[in-house]
Amino acid sequence: MKTIAFFNNKGGVGKTSLVYHLAYMYAELDVTVVAVDLDPQANLTTMFLSDERLEEVWPDDGAHTQTVYGAAQPLLTGVGDVAAPRLESITDRIHLVSGDLALSLFEEELTVQWSKCLDGNPRAFRVISAFWRIMEMASAQCNADLVLIDVGPNLGAINRAALLSSEYVIIPLAPDLYSLRGLKNLGPTLKRWRAEWADRFERFNRNPVENLSIPTGEMRPVGYVVMQHAVRLDRPVKAYDRWMERIPDTYRATVLDSPLDTPTPVVADDPHCLTTLKHYRSLMPLAQHARKPMFLLKAADGALGGHARAVQDCYTDFQSLAKTIASRCGLAE
Repeated sequence: MKTIAFFNNKGGVGKTSLVYHLAYMYAELDVTVVAVDLDPQANLTTMFLSDERLEEVWPDDGAHTQTVYGAAQPLLTGVGDVAAPRLESITDRIHLVSGDLALSLFEEELTVQWSKCLDGNPRAFRVISAFWRIMEMASAQCNADLVLIDVGPNLGAINRAALLSSEYVIIPLAPDLYSLRGLKNLGPTLKRWRAEWADRFERFNRNPVENLSIPTGEMRPVGYVVMQHAVRLDRPVKAYDRWMERIPDTYRATVLDSPLDTPTPVVADDPHCLTTLKHYRSLMPLAQHARKPMFLLKAADGALGGHARAVQDCYTDFQSLAKTIASRCGLAE
């Protein structure tokens, strides 16, 4: 099982759409995927599920039996450990651990138990490793090769626990000032979380809790994806040029903590740039109406003429990105 989180503490960069489309593309490549929605806003879940199904997953009586919060709830309320998650089978190769707005209730407990890990408290390690163990159970249920993790745009305790559960981290960016500022927050935070968990991990190994699986907290940066940049004559609009130029330096300095003693490449030549994705504005409304990824739109969905060519380009773009990620994360194709 490979676990990959998609994370940026700036919202609105297309992170959830990226997870959604990659899940479908990996299915196209015969990879079985579990998508885990750990954003309390649950936007990934609303992309995958119809309104009718959402009413069943989030019933009026407030039950959480079909969501990630429901799987963690026994541990949170003190009546047991995490439960096996209820998987939504989107296709034979795509499975979803549904998000839940109630997940925000887990934030305080994760904050409290983070400190208690330093005392070797067994319950503390159970709480902090809850997402990891839910992912393990979800992967085992459907024999998944890959877990894709969507998280919210913040640096809170939920995201810390989610990121600790990821072997790899991919950072979606937009070519703007806000993404660059987000990187400057994100990089040092990942470094600090990694170091703090290493200390706790060592304490756990000295006094292990029997039969408790905890993550190693590697959070290895795979690279960044420049999302939804405006295109005119196949080149970024001039207003974005200066932000595009600053991305490679900022990524190296803040995420990789790497010295800037060599000439910095442009984004197109930067080995840390996984890809730059076009906006595909005209396809998104069609995809939302058809409830499918943009690159699987058909003529019956309205993808005619120029739209049909854009669908082909979109398929090629996501196929290339999926293969690049698989190669860098050691996922056998």
